[in-house]
Formats: sequence, structure tokens, C-alpha cells
Amino acid sequence: MRKYIHIVFILAVLMVAGVASVHAGGLWLYEEATPDMGVAGAGRQATAMDASTASGNPAGMTRLDRSQLAGGFLGFFPDVKFKVQETDVSGGGVGNAGNFAPSGTLYYVHSLSPDLKLGLGFGSYMGAGLDYGNNWSGRYYAERVNLTTAAVNPSFGYRVNPWLSVGGGASIVYGEMSDRTAIDKPLEEGDGRLKYDATDVGYGFNAGVLFEVSPQTRFGVTYASEVQLNFKDDLRFKNLPDTGLRGALLKASGILDSDFKVNWNFPQQVALGAYQELTKDLALVATVNWQDWSRFGLVELSVPNNNTVGEKLKWKDTYHVGLGAYYRVAEPWLLMAGWAYDTSPISSSKDRSPVLPVDRQFRYAAGVQFDWTKNFSVGAAYTLIDAGDCKINKEGTPFTGQLVGKYDPNFIHAFNLNFVYRF
Repeated sequence: MRKYIHIVFILAVLMVAGVASVHAGGLWLYEEATPDMGVAGAGRQATAMDASTASGNPAGMTRLDRSQLAGGFLGFFPDVKFKVQETDVSGGGVGNAGNFAPSGTLYYVHSLSPDLKLGLGFGSYMGAGLDYGNNWSGRYYAERVNLTTAAVNPSFGYRVNPWLSVGGGASIVYGEMSDRTAIDKPLEEGDGRLKYDATDVGYGFNAGVLFEVSPQTRFGVTYASEVQLNFKDDLRFKNLPDTGLRGALLKASGILDSDFKVNWNFPQQVALGAYQELTKDLALVATVNWQDWSRFGLVELSVPNNNTVGEKLKWKDTYHVGLGAYYRVAEPWLLMAGWAYDTSPISSSKDRSPVLPVDRQFRYAAGVQFDWTKNFSVGAAYTLIDAGDCKINKEGTPFTGQLVGKYDPNFIHAFNLNFVYRF
């Protein structure tokens, strides 16, 4: 057992260290290095097929007859281009603003008894990474943005009776925010620069219930609490001397010598999942959930005038629905396909920012699992994320300028290579 625990923590360090940013629409990151990425995460609250249920629904761990280790490699290939339609700032649009982002997830479930299980999960809540460069027309709103999270989630699951299991866990979330924005200097040569880098750790909890109506039918309900991250850092300016006009005005207002706080509230969410086995080879899964993004608190770090840094963005709650199917085409092979939809957290293009351009999202997923032995399975999954056109209509100020346009294309290609080991 000590050997297995040692392996878990070595892999966990590697996984968390590899968590990277990806422009993922700013919503929940459903993609994981687990088999159910092949159904776009549909039914995650009820399926409980492997150790990833430790975080998906900890109550589902009671369905695992042995200890398990599951995880793998995850990669994102964004194809994100902004096309300018109207602007009064030089520079024009931007090519692909996204970069390949590698990541990973890891889950471990330890079976203390048939009715009591302990779990441990490592992964990410969400991530965003965009690099527009320093010559595009929206540089006074954002040049480069990286929002990264890594989470650790210890949990437990307990079977109350043959049809009811309960579970819960605690979340420890590390967050990192990095922002680069240009500052306009009228009547002076070149642009100034604003840099902001901060980290914090937040805490939350999750809980779940699993109802096993029959051997073929089960339902799961989960709740994840809000997690608060409070960032604080000095506003660092470059190429903005206080001997110049803009620098002198910002210094007089106290901005040049100030620090800045940004409060993220990762949303609480409630989810319902269902699993229905139609035949011994075919099962359907579904998910619906609500996420409290209206309290997120994302800030656009720009300098729209000489007295203000940052503008709080207006978001609203979102809803998610997902459908998927598992099909056992032959004894060692399991095929998967899925679809999911998220509503947009933004009502108007005037409220959307290039810092984190979000819109409605569609997910189209497929995957395959191969049972190498009765104790070891390997698989792969792919998801195409259609993140919408994310129209932006920023009237701006004389210092930020007008920015009207849309993202076309705006796709993210995600894939994973995963494993499940039972012992």
C-alpha cells in the first residue's frame, strides 16, 4: 500500500505542475483526462465507472469494488482569431491568440470496505490563456491574459443502504492571475505597459448523493460550493515616466504607486446526472446543471482614464445540459459519443471583454476505451468546443478606444490519453 500511495503523490505533483491555461470560454472546464470526456462529461454525477467519480460525485465511489487509480494527459489546441469590424485605434485584428496548453488529471480511490471509500482528486476548475500581442487594436483592453487554477479534492463515499450512497469532500484551489495591458500616451511616443501578477489559495467543499433505482438505472445529485480567491499585487508600470503627461496625471491620482485587489468567486453549482442501461452493451447518460457565474467578479485591467484602473465585468448565471452514450462494440472495446451545451454568461456584446471573451458553448465529443486486462484499461477522447463568435462592442474612452468585432474562428480542440488501474 505504501508503494501505491507513493506513486499517487509523485504523479499528483507532476499533474498539478502541468496544469496550464487554455482559452476555454471562461466557463467550467469539463474536459479531464478521464474516459467520460468521450461523452462530454454527460452523466458524470451518476455513471461512477472509475476513480474519477471521487470528484464527479464522491457518493459514486461505493460502486467501485476495488481501489483504483485513474488519470492521464490532457491537451488543448485553441483556434481563436479576432476580426476587427470598427475601431479608432491602429493595429487591426489578431491571428491565433491561443497557444497549445498541456495539462492532466489524476484520481485515486481507496476501498476501506465495500461500503466506505476514500478518494483524492487533482485537476483544474477553469483556465484561460490569450496572447493578442502588443500591436492589435484592443491592446488598451488586454495584450496577454493568463488565468490558471489547480485543485486538490480529498473526499469520501459511504453506502447507506443498497439504493442510497452519500459522499462529500473538501477543495483546495490554487489560482494564478497574470495580465498585461498597454496604456495610451497621447502626444508621447509609444505605449506604456501595465503588468499584474498575483496568486492565492481558496477553499470549498462538495457533496453528492447517488440513487440506484435498479441495476440498470441510477441518478446522482451533486453540489459544489463557491471558492473565493483574493488576488493582491502592486500595479507595475513600464515606459510610463512621471515626467510625461500621462504618467504625471496617473501619479497625481495615486495609481502609479498603488496596489490592486481582484476577487474571484468561482461559482457554486448544482448538477443532476442520470445513467440508463438500455441493453448489456448500450447505456445512455445525461446531465443538467446550474452555475452561479453572476458572482464571479472578473475584472478587466485597463486604464480608461486617469483616476481608474479596472472595470468589473457583468456576468450572469449559466445553465448546462449534456447527453451521451456508451456502446460496448466488442468485449475489450467501449465506444463513446456525447454532446453538451452551455448558455452564455453575457447578455450584451457591450459587456463582453477581450480579457475573457465568453459566449454560449457547444461540445461534440467522442472516445474509445480498451480493456487491456481485467485490471488495466487505456483510452483516448476528443472534444470539439465551439465557443461562439463572442461579439465585442466596446465604446471605450479616449484612452482605450473603440473596439467592435468578433472571434472567427473560435474553436478549441481538446484530447486526452487516459488510463484506469484497478487493484
